[in-house]
Amino acid sequence: MSEAVIKNEEVDIVIGALQPDLTSFMEAWRPVFSQFHLIIVQDPDLKDDVKIPEGFNLTLYKKSDIEKVAGSTSSISFSGFSCRYFGYLMSKKKYIISIDDDCVPAKDPNGYPIDAVAQHLTNLSTPATPFFFNTLYDPFCDGSDFVRGYPFSLRTGVECALSCGLWLNLADYDAPTQVLKPDQKNSRYVDAVLTVPARTMLPVSGINVGFNNELIGPALVPAFRLAKEGNLRWETMEDIWTGMCVKVVSDHLRLGVKSGLPYVWRKERGSAVASLKKEWEGVRVMEDVVPFFQSIRLSETAATAEDCVSEIAVLVKGRLGAENEMFGRAADAMAEWIKLWKQVRSL
Repeated sequence: MSEAVIKNEEVDIVIGALQPDLTSFMEAWRPVFSQFHLIIVQDPDLKDDVKIPEGFNLTLYKKSDIEKVAGSTSSISFSGFSCRYFGYLMSKKKYIISIDDDCVPAKDPNGYPIDAVAQHLTNLSTPATPFFFNTLYDPFCDGSDFVRGYPFSLRTGVECALSCGLWLNLADYDAPTQVLKPDQKNSRYVDAVLTVPARTMLPVSGINVGFNNELIGPALVPAFRLAKEGNLRWETMEDIWTGMCVKVVSDHLRLGVKSGLPYVWRKERGSAVASLKKEWEGVRVMEDVVPFFQSIRLSETAATAEDCVSEIAVLVKGRLGAENEMFGRAADAMAEWIKLWKQVRSL
């Protein structure tokens, strides 16, 4: 399986706008973003229109657009970080790159700006190797290859469906760790990409990610609320649920997931103590969620990402929902997401 050539016209960059002024963010990314079509989704909780500089090819979605498509009484939450999922829903492109609005281009150890979009597209256009680990990491990276003992029958690899990038400065810690280590930063630049082995879960973040929308788009399910009413969200935990869903789907469909490059630079934002109050319930229930996802085996009839998510929703309802009604609501949201996905695709 050789490297595919991805055209710029096949790519959407999705940005969830959580701050009212995107000027500095957009200008920092202008050399990269100006080459692509952008989908910007304004957090429906923002009262004022978001400020966006001119000179970009973009589509902006606001609260009224979300309500028109998803309905104001939808069980799916598109508030906060979850607004990016509406962009995934509305994109008709094959590839999606998503970068949060508190990130700017990072620099490599030589001081050169990193083109995060180009690296994501490289990851997605080269094969992944989830069924046998290569000790030199991604054998399709420059300067690497398969090591001795790697089965020749597996060297063609499989399609890469998901590319999980990293970031420098603000470390990817949960709220309890941030509270205990408030001054700890991520300053290690590791020049590597690896395929996550099959049947291995990983924490995925939508902060800096790329994926093949045609293969696994529906598997990136939007976050759901911890409480029946109100806007209590999982915060950083919401991506963890999504990541485990998409990894189960990728494994079942024999697709690959890569982690590592590219890096972005994440700015300081938010309070660890405030996040801890919102996040603790999600941290606690994850201890039950991880073994559940590790045990999932989908049926042979689940041939698409939509099929897979629908089956996972039934399992969530029956196994996790029986112990905690929150998971019953999660299963309902997943089923509604697939229905909505199909509805938008049929237009």
